[in-house]
Amino acid sequence: MSGVQQREVGADEDGMRLDRWFARNFPQLGFGRLQKLIRNGEVRVDKGRVQTSTRLASGQIVRIPPIDDPDVVRPPRVSNEDADFLRSLILYEDDELYVFNKPYGLAVQGGSGTKRHIDGMLKSLPNKKGEPPRLVHRLDRDTSGCLVVAKTHAAASHFGTVFRSRSARKIYWAVVAGNPSPRQGEISCWLAKRATTDGEQMVVVPHGTPGAQHSMSYYSTTDTASRRFAWVTLKPVTGRTHQLRVHMAQLGNPILDDPRYFNIENYQPAEGLGEGLHLHARRIALPLRSGKRLDISVPLPPHMQQSFDALGFDAARYDVQAVDPEDDN
Repeated sequence: MSGVQQREVGADEDGMRLDRWFARNFPQLGFGRLQKLIRNGEVRVDKGRVQTSTRLASGQIVRIPPIDDPDVVRPPRVSNEDADFLRSLILYEDDELYVFNKPYGLAVQGGSGTKRHIDGMLKSLPNKKGEPPRLVHRLDRDTSGCLVVAKTHAAASHFGTVFRSRSARKIYWAVVAGNPSPRQGEISCWLAKRATTDGEQMVVVPHGTPGAQHSMSYYSTTDTASRRFAWVTLKPVTGRTHQLRVHMAQLGNPILDDPRYFNIENYQPAEGLGEGLHLHARRIALPLRSGKRLDISVPLPPHMQQSFDALGFDAARYDVQAVDPEDDN
């Protein structure tokens, strides 16, 4: 890199610390060198001075000075094992993006005690310029299904805009306790993060609560197994943390095996069900830079397929979308 760059913070990077942002986007830059550049005022955000701990916001512009000093630049470590693993997850690929089939239990990004995650493995699939692919949206660790990753900065900017503008259509499948009433509808509430003994949790709060964000989802009951279980199709309109999980719990029909929002004391277990969060990003449709629209679906993960079989749900017969009143306009 020979000159100064101005780079926009992506939607998936909102809230990220500046030092982590550099580690993701410029893994060849050592932390000590980054600290020196920041102290000297050579790294700036929206033209203002910053610290390594500064939290970034989507849409901000980061000034990156020349960092091609051979004495401090270290090549990023690349793992062939990680590359092979990620390739095994590819549902779709073109010159600008991957769509991965994210497995249940694999984190998308790092956190406290999380060493293996997709974001960390992406550097094993560099593009023609040697840049790692970039996340443009997230899934919870225990949510499986479609995950979009951009191959270039231009593609990341495009798809970041797509997700921020809600132009991407996301369809989730879930198995919940009980039968939703009414069978289909809209869930709208305000959510805020609260600290717990094992991390952060989203809670429903009154409008006007500091830090609260509005959330909205559509849901539709696709099939039921007596009154004890239901297969629900979900469409999130907003994209808040744990949104679908909180919404179904708020409706009184928590998603099976949700470790945070499922009250096990009120649950009557059934034999033959799979173990793990029963939430799956089944389908995603979004506009490409070419003007065409990508629409892709992914099969159920093994633990959910086991539960579908045990409960008599037929995924091939009832592949329907969540009800969205806006689609009728």
